Order: sequence, then C-alpha cells, then structure tokens
Amino acid sequence: MSAIVTLRASLTFVAVCLASSGGWTRPAKAGQQSQEATKPPASQNAKATTPSSADGDYVGSEICVACHEDQQRRFKNTIMGKIMEHPRNPLEARGCESCHGPGRAHVEAGGGKDTIPIRFGKDSPNSVAEQNAACEECHSRGTHLFWKGSPHESRGLACVDCHQVKQEVHEALSADARYSAPLTENKGVKKSQPELCLQCHPMRRAQLQRSSHMPYREGKVTCTSCHNPHGSPNPSQLIQSSINENCLSCHTERRGPFLWEHPPVLENCANCHEPHGSNNPQLLKVRMPRVCDSCHDSSRHPTQAQPLSSIKNFNRGCTNCHSYIHGSNHPSGNAFLR
Repeated sequence: MSAIVTLRASLTFVAVCLASSGGWTRPAKAGQQSQEATKPPASQNAKATTPSSADGDYVGSEICVACHEDQQRRFKNTIMGKIMEHPRNPLEARGCESCHGPGRAHVEAGGGKDTIPIRFGKDSPNSVAEQNAACEECHSRGTHLFWKGSPHESRGLACVDCHQVKQEVHEALSADARYSAPLTENKGVKKSQPELCLQCHPMRRAQLQRSSHMPYREGKVTCTSCHNPHGSPNPSQLIQSSINENCLSCHTERRGPFLWEHPPVLENCANCHEPHGSNNPQLLKVRMPRVCDSCHDSSRHPTQAQPLSSIKNFNRGCTNCHSYIHGSNHPSGNAFLR
C-alpha cells in the first residue's frame, strides 16, 4: 500500500514540473481539436471584412469623384450616400461601383456613357432586369421581400421609374410644401405621392376628384398608407392581410367585437364603400336606401317607391333609425337602432 502511494506522488511531481516548464499541455478534446483546425487565421478574417477599394477592375469611389464632383455633392446628402460613407459590408465599401459596376474600363477610356457597365434610366442599354438586379443586391428584405412576382415587377417596371438617387426634387410653392414637405431637396422618389402613383393609375385620379373621397388631396394619407408598391402576399398589394384589416387600422371604432355584428361589415368593407372616392356620401357605392336594398329584401320594409310621408323612407336613409349599422353592443341592438 505504501508503494502505491509513493508511486502516485512521484507521477504527480513529474506532471507539475513538466507543466511549469512548458513541456506538457493538456490534450484537447476531439470536438475542440476540429474547431481549432477549421478556424481561419486572424489575418485572413480581417482581410475578408476590410476589402480593398481597388480590387481587380474596381478603381474606388475616389477616382469617380474626381470627375463627378457635382453628382457626389448631391449623393453624399442622401440616405444611401450617408450609408456608404460608413460601409457595413464589402458591397457598400465599393461606393459608386456597388451600383454601376467595375469602373476600370470607364476610366481607361477617358469617360463616356457607353463604357459604364450598368446605367440607369430610359437611355440605358441595360435591361430592366439588369438595372433592378443592381438595386436588389441591397434592397431585398423588409418591404421589398415580395418584389419578385409582384404586379409591378411582372409588368416590367424598373426601380428608377419611380425612384431617383442623385437628382434634386423641387416642390411646387404651396402650403403643403412649406409646412409638410421634408427640409431637403434630396428625395428618393421622383414625385410626391399620390402624384407619383397617379401617373400610371388615372382611374384612381378620377375617383380622388369626387365629392366624397379619402383625404389624399388634403395630404392626410397617401397610397402607401394602404398599399405596398414593392409587393405583398395580400390582395391588391395591401399592407394588411385583408381589406377590413387595412380599413380598421385607421377606423378603430369599427373594429368591435360587437354583441350584434352586421355580416356584410364582417365580410368586407368594400361591400358598401368605395375606398378611393365616390359621388355618394360616406364613400358609399350607391346612395341610401339602395345600398341596403341590395341585400335586404322587401319582407319587412318594402323596397318599392314609397310616399314621401312614409316613415319607412324617413329622410331617405336607413341609418336615420338604424344608426349602429356597423355593429351594436346594446342588449336590444339586434336591429342596430339608435
């Protein structure tokens, strides 16, 4: 027994001596050994996150600014320009060439539009798909997630048909421009809403001119208050999942739940209302009482013409009696009476 104790003490002493002299280290586990083998050296990792501004055919934004000083003056004040001043990835670090492609051929040719790999606009030799692909390298998430297959993308609409980067937009002199417009001339769209959208949607322009309309002209809402022009999984590119959810995001008093629900209201607000504009009060598709007669038969209230003195057509509106037509919480409110 004493011999075993002596041998164990000797082995411990040898291990301590080797560890203190650096001649022995604890063996690594199998999993830890594989992680150390696959871990890249520090210098290689730093090189990946800090790309050179003149890599291959890329010459760097400094060369571009030497000739395009005026464009740089406007671009640096935009959101995109401010981001590229403090790049977060190698693509943003390329600056001008992140959108326009490698600039070596353009520099060696002494300039000229034809030597720019990617140009934007109507005079560009690049296809719409090529122009949009340059934008989608950065703008592919968030509100742009459903751009592929969206109505605007499938109709061949280019990003630069609506957006611009380096052009100054001057607002017309008006009260809205004075008090509501942003305090800058560097804007991401060519025109303000809804004028930008109405260039292609003339029917909506006509509806907005009707007597009863959503407050677009007054500047209270815009097209993007309800729609996402870059695509949506919802009908009509709506922001919300349904027409009702879109309407109820503003008209919260109509949401409910109510003790007595009105089925057409639960189904779709557009059963009775025309959201863009109408010649009837309250954006109704047809006037009272015909909007109600389209669903309600003559079993209770006759739908044929009545004398003006008839209580059934009092003031020519069903809602003079049935005021809570969107729903009622009164215990006796099954008829939505006021």
